[in-house]
Amino acid sequence: MAALTTVRGSLPFLRRLVSMQCLHKFCSSKVLKAPFVCAPYSYYTTVLQQHRFFRTSYAAAVPILPFKLSDIGEGIMEVTVKEWYVKVGDRVSQFDSICEVQSDKASVTITSRYDGVIRKLYYDVDSIAFVGTPLVDIETDGGQAPEEDVMETPALSQEEHTHQHIRGHKTQATPAVRRLAMENNIKLSEVVGSGKDGRILKEDILNFIAKQTGAILPPSPFQEIQPPPPAPAAAAKPQEKRPPPSIPTPIAPRPVFTGKDRTEPLKGFQKAMVKTMTAALKIPHFGYKDEVDLTRLVRLRSELKGVAESRGVRLSYMPFFIKAASLGLLHFPVLNASVDEACQNITYKAAHNIGLAMDTPQGLLVPNVKNVQMLSVFEIAVELNRLQTSGASGQLSTADLTGGTFTLSNIGSIGGTYAKPVVLLPEVAIGALGKLQVLPRFNAKDEVVKAHIMNVSWSADHRIIDGATMCRFSNLWKSYLENPASMVLDLK
Repeated sequence: MAALTTVRGSLPFLRRLVSMQCLHKFCSSKVLKAPFVCAPYSYYTTVLQQHRFFRTSYAAAVPILPFKLSDIGEGIMEVTVKEWYVKVGDRVSQFDSICEVQSDKASVTITSRYDGVIRKLYYDVDSIAFVGTPLVDIETDGGQAPEEDVMETPALSQEEHTHQHIRGHKTQATPAVRRLAMENNIKLSEVVGSGKDGRILKEDILNFIAKQTGAILPPSPFQEIQPPPPAPAAAAKPQEKRPPPSIPTPIAPRPVFTGKDRTEPLKGFQKAMVKTMTAALKIPHFGYKDEVDLTRLVRLRSELKGVAESRGVRLSYMPFFIKAASLGLLHFPVLNASVDEACQNITYKAAHNIGLAMDTPQGLLVPNVKNVQMLSVFEIAVELNRLQTSGASGQLSTADLTGGTFTLSNIGSIGGTYAKPVVLLPEVAIGALGKLQVLPRFNAKDEVVKAHIMNVSWSADHRIIDGATMCRFSNLWKSYLENPASMVLDLK
């Protein structure tokens, strides 16, 4: 039965009423036609009368989520996008690689948190991306809430893995989980992930800590010192001889003369060097130089080199230099210390995290070997092999590049004898090693003999380290290298 309804109002009101009719034309409702009188006009239209079982159908909107760059840690606020692994229209799943970014400390692979389709890339290659801003837009499959992205670090060497299930794979964890692991000095390679595709969750870290200590302990300086994991039991049959890992040799491109000036912004590690060296200008440097006779060490290394290669490890002189430095730091702990910004307090570091200044395609990097005081010469060599391989391929992690307490620069591998190294804050001392030369020297019988000579240059923060301390440390370090057998007395 039709009903007559009088509506007083403007024409826009009537248009909205008619639009409402069109919106519900597919609804399961009964409709009645009724004349509408809107003075001074009259219209016929349809009035919706809602009854039971009224239903409205809308097209489900597919959510497009902005995939934001989360906090990488270490105070990093911006990164350089080095490579995209996806393009617009590509379908991605959780933990698929999205892109590789480079901060002023390390390169990081960003992986997806969502299943969906890439709809937008916000940055070009070599552009600067800021923490908290979107990297890409992902049209998700629905039902996925925005979460922080996942960082993926390179796989560690097999010697560092203690669980066969994750050997040879990449560890996957969110930044919050990685931060928890770093605070408790836990290698993610030692934790079995219970998440999708072996992803390590916060609960996995807490369970791992509980198994080791029986309780969750607050971070402390002494927690950094952890004995290395026990070596796996030797197999009944002798292991096959494995060739030492090869370190990629960078190939210098042929120079091209363009005849034009070129200006480009400083990025990544170059930008970090500006900040580091500018801060180092505040330090009054003290320099000390000497030469070391490595003839006996050369002979010892030649005897051990074949043994190390049979275990798949390249044995250079650097593990001996690093271990001798650690033994010296036990006697002179002030060289393994740091001071606050106002230089009012000094902190003596328990762990000997000795850095190695490394020339890489990305620029100068200083990764460090953690807890050298707990490692043997061979274990140091294993870690150096990993760091050198990762550095050459640009895959050093943030953990590799932070936490150093003392540094050695092997500038002699490129050339030169003496140098003037710059102390890297917050450290207080650094040494630069010259090239190894064969030179004539007098022995105890005043005979001219062939000697293997290396020059060393030390720099120290003269605010807290005096010349006598630096000289005595250098003499002790030198004695260990000139008489390698003497290191056996102090090895643990």
